[in-house]
Amino acid sequence: MDLAWSDTDRRFREEVRDFLAEKLTPDLMKVGKGLTSVYGDGPVGVAWQKILNAQGWGAPAWPVEYGGCDWSVVQHYIFSSELSAAGAPPQSPMGIGMCGPVLIGYGTPEQKAHYLPRMLSAEDYWCQGYSEPGSGSDLASLQMSAVADGDDFVCNGHKIWITHANYANWIFCLVRTSREEIRQRGITFILIDMKTPGVEVRPIVSLSGEHVQNEVFFTDVRVPKANVVGQVGDGWTVAKYLMQFERGGHAASPGLSGRLNKIRAMASSESDGAGGRLIDDPAFRAKLAQAGVEIAALEGVELRLMASLSQGAAPGPESSMLKTVATELSQKLTELAIEAAAHFIAPFQPHRTSPGGPVPGFTPPGDNFAAGPEHSWTVMAKYLNDRAGSIYAGTNEIQRNIMAKAVLGL
Repeated sequence: MDLAWSDTDRRFREEVRDFLAEKLTPDLMKVGKGLTSVYGDGPVGVAWQKILNAQGWGAPAWPVEYGGCDWSVVQHYIFSSELSAAGAPPQSPMGIGMCGPVLIGYGTPEQKAHYLPRMLSAEDYWCQGYSEPGSGSDLASLQMSAVADGDDFVCNGHKIWITHANYANWIFCLVRTSREEIRQRGITFILIDMKTPGVEVRPIVSLSGEHVQNEVFFTDVRVPKANVVGQVGDGWTVAKYLMQFERGGHAASPGLSGRLNKIRAMASSESDGAGGRLIDDPAFRAKLAQAGVEIAALEGVELRLMASLSQGAAPGPESSMLKTVATELSQKLTELAIEAAAHFIAPFQPHRTSPGGPVPGFTPPGDNFAAGPEHSWTVMAKYLNDRAGSIYAGTNEIQRNIMAKAVLGL
């Protein structure tokens, strides 16, 4: 794999930078730079998706025939790096990054023709209906039922921790269409219109005040059988395919590199409490160097995977490794950022961050008051939010089991 920077690559980098300089408004940039979660605010994600799609960059990783970009692996990496460096907000991953690839891999021609363009245009905003009370990492124990009735399934059940269900107009769900001795059988992957009678969304407000996640209740919800993706009863296969993209279908290293550089800058400007700078502490510099080495190693694996994805392959079991390494590296960076920000982590000011949803009762973003330098505003909130990184998308303990089985043959 040739990763040399060609003249074409340099011209592409300038094209991306020019695009971002023109289209990335201060409001969008404020959300991107204040991000404390993996999700930006729902309306902001929709606005940014529309801008990207108008440029033809709405889903670069998709195959070209479905609206993707015919880019080299280096260009994909340049694009990710420039978005991170410019402070662009994230796209909502549930449609473009998860359900889209599943429809491309398992959807019918009719499903692809209907849903994919609406994902690109942000006309449809998606959420993921997997977890249930008592069925998180042990997803095969899910109980939401779907009973065949003519041309429909009648769905009843309860999904929980559904990010942005309060914004979404569609949800992809795992439901149980039959009960088998092996629990993974009898599960079906289905698409549900959130406006269907019987769908109820209830907010889950976190201890820190923001509303990002939700419970979704389904009471006699009628869903056309045409909305099943893959085969009835074989949704576990479809779900595993989707999780490969959730865990390893994107490059995390550009964002991690940007955050490491920010921590270096913080450590160069903040006092260590003893009259010097933290960056002058050899022990702290060693931590930064170790993090840099680990990010570079992750980058190499991601570039190799991106080359494979550009040829139409799925991430495979490598996705478990990437998810594990990237989330644990991210947590390590939050700890280094806390060291660098020092006492400025104490004020709680969520109005100065982008937690992925509203935080009722706190000062609105237009207010000028803030404690501490700007680089410190997101540090503590990001640290707390990132504790979930090794849990969501399948706990890292589960990922290590997958690697042991699928890669090492244990």
